[in-house]
Amino acid sequence: MDDAGFDEYVHARLGQWSRVAYLLTGDHHAAEDLLQNALFKLAVSWRKVRIDTPDAYVRKILYHEHVSHWRRSHHLRAEHVTDRLPERATGADVAADTVRRILLRQALAKLTHKQRAVIVLRFFEDLTEPEAADALGVSVGTIKSQTFRALARLREVAPELHVLVKETREVPA
Repeated sequence: MDDAGFDEYVHARLGQWSRVAYLLTGDHHAAEDLLQNALFKLAVSWRKVRIDTPDAYVRKILYHEHVSHWRRSHHLRAEHVTDRLPERATGADVAADTVRRILLRQALAKLTHKQRAVIVLRFFEDLTEPEAADALGVSVGTIKSQTFRALARLREVAPELHVLVKETREVPA
């Protein structure tokens, strides 16, 4: 792989990896730092990475960097709990999309970092259990148990998410 290939790869995938980093961290600045560290590590190893697997390599870097960061920091981000949901705007798709993003961000913030990583891998990136296990360097059983626990936790602490599920089912195909 040449340096031009690296530039092309980063240009083509930057948006996707930025979204993944944001979903993992829940913070734009932290996501930028996470992605910058991951891309730096990719650049250093670019010639060693097999040409058919840069996505898997970046994914592994992102998730491992994210986990390493919160292990080092020894503290979790404070939750911003409110007693009511944000108001839904009527007739504006942009407003409805904003509400969905806020609900999802608040719900993801209520999970542990490992649960959040598993949910993002399985449901945002649509990876299979074996692919998610490989990305995190854990067993498929760990992915299954963390997914189960994360979904149970979301049902408990973020019951408002049922609104999103209902809306998704009502959207015509």
